[in-house]
Amino acid sequence: MNKIRLNPLNDFLFMKYMGEKGDEEQLLAFLNVVLRKTGNDGIVSVKILETKLSADIIGDKSSIMDLRAEMDNGTRVNIEVQLRNVGNMDKRSLFYWSREYGKSIQVGDDYDDLPRVITINIIDTELLPIDRVHASFHLWEDDDKDYMLTDMMEIHFIDMVKFRRLKGKDIEHNLLHRWLTFFDKTASDQTIQKIIEMDTSIGKAHEKIMSVAQDSEMLHQYQMREMAIIDYASGISNATIKGIAIGEQRGERKSQVKYVLKLSQKGMSAEDIAELIDLSIEEVTKILNTN
Repeated sequence: MNKIRLNPLNDFLFMKYMGEKGDEEQLLAFLNVVLRKTGNDGIVSVKILETKLSADIIGDKSSIMDLRAEMDNGTRVNIEVQLRNVGNMDKRSLFYWSREYGKSIQVGDDYDDLPRVITINIIDTELLPIDRVHASFHLWEDDDKDYMLTDMMEIHFIDMVKFRRLKGKDIEHNLLHRWLTFFDKTASDQTIQKIIEMDTSIGKAHEKIMSVAQDSEMLHQYQMREMAIIDYASGISNATIKGIAIGEQRGERKSQVKYVLKLSQKGMSAEDIAELIDLSIEEVTKILNTN
């Protein structure tokens, strides 16, 4: 295990262990777990349609990385990981669904050839005012809730905030709890090891994360993405964040204290601050307690 575990929901890292050629096993397993809620599990195979991880995308704080795949029954699926509260997740989810649905037909094609499209949003912010870790939506008639207009649209929201708050997590029997525990950066090494031993698909995902941690170039790209996400969420300029990350203020204790306090005020944990500005967790904790 890493001394500081990489964040599995960093979207660059998520794409590395779930969205590349060779990742079909873990993607298939995850989809079957999520779609069991709506009776769409039993997927036999999945094809990853697109993975674009250029340096420009990774370092762009406004860019969105989404995973596109096609299941063996022709259903298209779009997965997005969103760690920040952008205030328009519901609208953007509809946009991504419509984009995937619309791009599947050409002039002269039959509308019957349009595929079902499922959008899965993994969010780390409380978006929905309902007490559900996993919520799913379809087009239902307003007065007759048992009548669905069409099953062509299906949208899922998986809330990591509500999951972390959930009491009685059951990784032994609940496969979704198992995956969400794996996604949770705060999960203990012992728990992660237990999950890996229980589930081979999660084990493969963990192996990909470890390969990123041991590859200096990929680790740098991961850190670039972390900085871009933090920059967007906190309003701190990207240039300043990069300056912190490469240690330009490392020798100045006063500057270290300033940046630690600023990042803490923006909601970052001591572990994340320590990783970002290359201090030990003990040093960061001491600064926070002293100030």
